[in-house]
Amino acid sequence: MEETHVVDATVVPTTPLLAFLERLQETALQTLGKKGFDAKYYIDVSLKSDLSSAQKAFDELPKRSRPDGSVAVPVEDFEKFVTEYLEPAGSDLVAHEPVDFVAEPDGFLPKVENPEVRAWALEVHSLWKILIRKVSDGVGEHPERHTLLPLPEPMLIPGSRFLEVYYWDSYWAIRGLMVSKMYETAKSIVTNLVYLLDTYGHVLNGARAYYTNRSEPPLLSAMVSEIYNRTGDLEFARKSLPALIKEHKFWTTGKHIVTVHDAQGAKYSLSRYFAMWNKPRPESGTIDKKAAAKISYNGPGKQLFYREVASTAESGWDFSTRWMRDISDYTTLSTTSILPVDLNTYLLKLELDIAFLANVTGEETIAKSFSEASQMRKQAIESVFWNAEKGQWFDYWLNDDGSSFKESQPHICQIANQNQNAFASNYAPLWINLFHSDTALAEQVMASLESSGLVLAAGIATSLTNSGQQWDFPNGWPPLQHQIVEGLVRSGSEKAKELAEEIAVRWINSNYAVYKKTGAMHEKLDVRACGEFGGGGEYVSQTGFGWSNGVVLAFLEEFGWPRDRKIGC
Repeated sequence: MEETHVVDATVVPTTPLLAFLERLQETALQTLGKKGFDAKYYIDVSLKSDLSSAQKAFDELPKRSRPDGSVAVPVEDFEKFVTEYLEPAGSDLVAHEPVDFVAEPDGFLPKVENPEVRAWALEVHSLWKILIRKVSDGVGEHPERHTLLPLPEPMLIPGSRFLEVYYWDSYWAIRGLMVSKMYETAKSIVTNLVYLLDTYGHVLNGARAYYTNRSEPPLLSAMVSEIYNRTGDLEFARKSLPALIKEHKFWTTGKHIVTVHDAQGAKYSLSRYFAMWNKPRPESGTIDKKAAAKISYNGPGKQLFYREVASTAESGWDFSTRWMRDISDYTTLSTTSILPVDLNTYLLKLELDIAFLANVTGEETIAKSFSEASQMRKQAIESVFWNAEKGQWFDYWLNDDGSSFKESQPHICQIANQNQNAFASNYAPLWINLFHSDTALAEQVMASLESSGLVLAAGIATSLTNSGQQWDFPNGWPPLQHQIVEGLVRSGSEKAKELAEEIAVRWINSNYAVYKKTGAMHEKLDVRACGEFGGGGEYVSQTGFGWSNGVVLAFLEEFGWPRDRKIGC
């Protein structure tokens, strides 16, 4: 990173409540210690009364200096303060009985013939009742006391520490809700995301005040299209279309857009992740400050690091060596200098979905415009990301020499700037139907996947680098399994379909074994062996779990489970 690079001022401001809770978070760490400490918890609490009263009581707590210069509060005084002035994280949510839940929906998983697997699938289906909540009325009445944002409809949380709506998680939850025939709940999720888009100008990473500075992978159109294809609800499609066009503008203007030229002089506009933030993330402030302490210079150097951290969180892959210039050094995150394969794949899907939904609702001019835009993006993906020799699409470094990308300078693409390390995201375009017209291409990509080292005993690894970060080896994540498997199925190649089913069966077996062992669905798995949940990163493995449930149900719907096939490890 360059010391001279000035960080622009387009940063979402910190609210008074967030500023106070960040102080609380730091004090909690110094007072209670690292064991069992979760930074996010102390940002997700809410106030029992007004902020000024809580601040005054907090400031009056007795302080004691520690040998390292930090300040702690006696544990009993801190715990008394928490009890008197704060409500626990999650207390501003209330249980909600979904109107469309039934214990065994009509037509539920007809291809699942094995009674043991069917019983488990119904247990997974029943988890929706636990994960569906509503924001309490108190959040709307006193928003200044909560980091949770009000939402108009019932919501679905991922689980465990994640007590709010998350953006891209919601797509795979909706895929599961489609299997469960819970169409009204799925529409409520979309309504909430559209509300966030209309209120803040983009769909937030999650429905918290501290997430307003960034989005997440843009899959709103995929949710709308999936619901429309299942229900035929034309009015729902019509109402959703303006929001999808607004989302497209967010991702294809401003800091997110980069213009590149290929070797033949053709000009393309592609998108990157770029958060409007240059401070520690409030939900992980103590973690970010500790990492930044390794940076020897202050000012723009630390600000740029915080920008990269938040931008990486916008990618959903937080964190991975995929975004690091030096895979051994977390502070070399350089996400804003990367054109990501998957982001531009999602934007291609967005353009195709808008064209499709505009067609079915009679908006021919919009349909034509976005169909043309999708063709241009497809050409850009082929020109910038595709590597015919390797049979993969690779992320593209705008600068591969460690310097900051200069936005004012036109960029000429070179194959040397492709990041040719193995990541599951290298196969994201296979998910898009536009890439299925050539069976030979599909089989080349399939062969590349098989020889990549990513396909392991329990599913597809995220990368081949065991960095300790959670979006690296040996973790496998539900969305990556689903995208690649669904892409292989749709490709038209019988060989690819066979590989897809093999991967899905491994994933289902491992999820079943973990569920039977722990009594819960986990957010990620260790794919080295059947029956192990994942780890690494900033927090312990979480359970619940929205997208895990959705992917298992979607796989069982696609492939079924024969009566004589065993389940588990």
